[in-house]
Order: sequence, then C-alpha cells, then structure tokens
Amino acid sequence: MWGGNETESTNFILLGFFPEFRYTTALVSIVLLIYMAAFIGNTLLVLLIWLDSRLHTPMYFLLSQLSLMDLTLTSSIIPKMVANFFSGWQSISFLVGCGTQIFFSLTLGIAECLLLTLMSYDRYIAICNPLCYSIIISDVTCKKMVIVSWTGGAITSLVHTAYAMHFPICHPREILHFLCEVMALLKLTCEDISAYVKSVVVSSFLVVLIPLCLILASYTLIFLAVLRMNSSEGRNKALATCSSHLCVVSLYFGPAILVYMRPGSSKTPKLNQCLFMFNAILTPMLNPLIYSLRNKDVIEALKSRVINRFPLRKMKRHLHCYT
Repeated sequence: MWGGNETESTNFILLGFFPEFRYTTALVSIVLLIYMAAFIGNTLLVLLIWLDSRLHTPMYFLLSQLSLMDLTLTSSIIPKMVANFFSGWQSISFLVGCGTQIFFSLTLGIAECLLLTLMSYDRYIAICNPLCYSIIISDVTCKKMVIVSWTGGAITSLVHTAYAMHFPICHPREILHFLCEVMALLKLTCEDISAYVKSVVVSSFLVVLIPLCLILASYTLIFLAVLRMNSSEGRNKALATCSSHLCVVSLYFGPAILVYMRPGSSKTPKLNQCLFMFNAILTPMLNPLIYSLRNKDVIEALKSRVINRFPLRKMKRHLHCYT
C-alpha cells in the first residue's frame, strides 16, 4: 500500500469500523443499505417540498435544507468509507482527503444545530404569534436563516479545521475511525493540546449548548400556549409538529454533546465512533421518516405526486369508470 513513496508517507490510514470486529463485512453492508435508504428518503423529501406548492411554506423550506445537509453529510463520509473497506485501500491524503472530511463534518454538524434552533423559532412564532407569522417569517427571512446556518457552520469549521491540522504528527498515522475526525486526529499529535481542547469545549458551548437552551425555551413557551388552546384539533396538530421536531433535535444534539463536551472525549475513540455512526448514518435516515410519517401534509403531497401516478392506480380508476 505504501510502496515507499514520499507523498504516501504523509497520508493517514483509516482503520474503519471496529477493526477487531469479526463480522465487519456484514456491518459495512448494513451501513451501505442504511445510507441508500437515507439518500433516497432525503432526496425524495427535498424534491417533494420543492415541487409541491402545498409545501411551499417556511417550515417545509427549512426542513428541505435540513434534508440537504443530511444528504451532504452522509455523502461526504459513507461512500469513501465503503470504498476503502471493499477495495482494501484505507489510505486518505492529509490535506485534500482528511482536511475535506473534517471541514464538511464540522460545517454540517454546526449548520444543523443552528438550523434546528431557527426551526424552533419558526414554530414558536407560528403557534404563539400566528397573526404576525407571515410578516415575521417571510421568504426573505427564511433565506437569511438558511444563509446564517450554512455560513456560521462553514466559518467555525474552517477555523477549527485549520488549527487542528497544524499540529505535528508523531504517532503512527493510523486513525481508529471510519473518517477523519478532529478528536481522532488529535490523538496522533505529540504536542500539548489541552488549550485547543478547551477552545473546542467553548465553541461547542456556543454552537451546541446555547442553541439547545434556546430550543428548549422556545418549546416551553409553545407548550404553555398549546395548553391554553380551546380547539383540540389545533392542539393535536401543534403537538404533532413540535414532537417531530423535538425528536429530531434529540437525535442531533445528543451525540454532539457527548463527543465535543464530554471531558476526555478524545481518549474514548470507540465511543466516539459509535456516536458518529449514529449521527452520520442513522439520524439522516430517521429524519425524513419522522417528518413524513407524522405529517399529513407530506403524506398527502406524496400520494398526489407519486402514488396517484402509478399505472395500477390509473387502471383502477378506468375499471371503476366502466363498472
């Protein structure tokens, strides 16, 4: 694999999913199937929201951006990991390969945290101040929300990526992970990284913990407003929307807090690998299921766009006309 080449000596080796695990082939195959399900589900949700006029609302526009982030995150990690495993070529270049993976994983992780916070604000205005909703959450405001999420994630990620990769590597260039990740990379450096780890905790507090507190505050006010509603139908609809969003919030924020805000997290690579597997593989697959299965608007749009266009459906209609 190495062949004595000088450039290859600067590469890293990704050891992948639990190298000592006996049934790694079956595990990687399952991951590939989950990735395909996540790719199809999120692509379908994005196209459905963009094509169906009934879903051209701020809530669904923000949801389409969340699905787009999930698509980008999984596609920047899983195909490379699967290709490395089945080809046996586990090498990844230092700047282009490793730097790109770190940048995208951090960018999308931070952008999703920011976007979920803004989505909770959207729900707060829709339920607690519905008369002013169209004025406060306009099309321009939605676009600004999306720009803030993507830009905030990219800038923060660029700073962390550049700083983390400037540390000299003096340990064997083997990363116990299926992707290049900051905490896994820091285990290979021979310098004191305590100051940088503190900066990671501080930035995590800013982009993870503060947004989470804002989300919880928004939903506390929302639930208080829901309890005061006279209409049981309106109450159930509001609770269904909010419960879906809170479920997605827990899936995103839980692993992020455990990886980046847990003391000594860089010293527990196996646990971090499990958390990343959950965050980068399972969550993107569950996200469209949570929003589609619990949302009547999405189900109706799916029926009108997909199911009603099947030849079998049309055949049944023709038979019904003849009978």
